[in-house]
Amino acid sequence: MADESKTDTYGFDHVGLSVRDLAASRQFFCGCLGWRVVGERPDYPAAFVSDGHGILTLWQVESPDEAIAFNRRANVGLHHLALAVADRARLDALYQRVSTWPGVIVEFGPQLSGAGPKVHFMVQEPSGVRIEFTFDPRLEGLRKRGEVVRAAIGRDEEERL
Repeated sequence: MADESKTDTYGFDHVGLSVRDLAASRQFFCGCLGWRVVGERPDYPAAFVSDGHGILTLWQVESPDEAIAFNRRANVGLHHLALAVADRARLDALYQRVSTWPGVIVEFGPQLSGAGPKVHFMVQEPSGVRIEFTFDPRLEGLRKRGEVVRAAIGRDEEERL
């Protein structure tokens, strides 16, 4: 990991997602996941939602009926958004809620990521954005102390190789 004192950045300000249906996506994040709206721009239109740890900007595409769905194997852009879950029980409960939410497409249910012990599941939210939900027991104590970023660097990349 780069030494924070030697970089010009120190984290993400927000992640912006283009969505086909702003109302459905906002309801997914706020109604299903319990996030809250922290701002709106009706003229764009856009909604800014947060889980208290980060902000997502949901931008309504101009012509939803003409929008081209993202193909992770053919398009450059956001492959998926991965959200950490505090513990395994919450991951399983969240899967039960998310998997039955209107408009959600489940790509796969809770399973080991690679050889484990990380467990994850992947869905497409109502506008088609791929979202991965993860729980990694190796990081549970660190996450509670806010030290997870330093410990996780390299671990996910090693699992994908």
